[in-house]
Amino acid sequence: MALLELDGVSKAFGSLKAVDGVSFKVEAGEIFGIAGPNGSGKSTLFNTITGIPFGPDRGVVRFDGAEIQGLPGHRIARLGLARTFQRETAFDGLTVFENALMGATFAGSDGGTAAEAAAEALEFVGFDRADLGRSAGELSVFQRKCLMLATAIATRPKMLLLDEPASSLTKPEIDSSIDLIRRIAARGITILLIEHVLTLLMSLSQHLLVLNEGSVLALGDPRSVVADARVVEAYLGSRKAA
Repeated sequence: MALLELDGVSKAFGSLKAVDGVSFKVEAGEIFGIAGPNGSGKSTLFNTITGIPFGPDRGVVRFDGAEIQGLPGHRIARLGLARTFQRETAFDGLTVFENALMGATFAGSDGGTAAEAAAEALEFVGFDRADLGRSAGELSVFQRKCLMLATAIATRPKMLLLDEPASSLTKPEIDSSIDLIRRIAARGITILLIEHVLTLLMSLSQHLLVLNEGSVLALGDPRSVVADARVVEAYLGSRKAA
């Protein structure tokens, strides 16, 4: 049984169909990639899945066998579905540890359990004990992305949705991100990954879905998908595709 299944999921803003009848399945334990040009509906799709900040207008989202469309974000998180965002979001006025603790608490942990989950997640992504008391506002872009990952991992998810984890990073930092995502997957966490860096998607994904204008353009083996003429045209334009 698929861990995540979308059936005809749609989201509109007035006359704009940001996500239009999207259907796909993600099996437990896999890394599933999502690509598409800017404005194709990728982040809106993540929003509809996680309920943050909104769910779908139509369609069904099933997670671990249960329908979750319409549930608030904290309920979805407590079922084991966590996400990160395009921007390296953190509470700058809180410490590194307090940020991760917020994630664990949001997912329903309390007291010592939340503190244990936060500390373990921070260590896993590479923070030293001396970093835990630092203000999140002092961190570099890469460190803030790692903190955002740790905050999500502290929820102890079954599935993690990553929205462009490589954006604004250098080549060595992207390589470190690839290694970290592989280590997350090795822990048994299923990953749904949005990314513009195709080298990252190609090196990690077992399946690749391409969105264009809110609809599924192509879905399948990553190498076959990126060779699809429709995908080339969507990214580069018809003259380049020709």
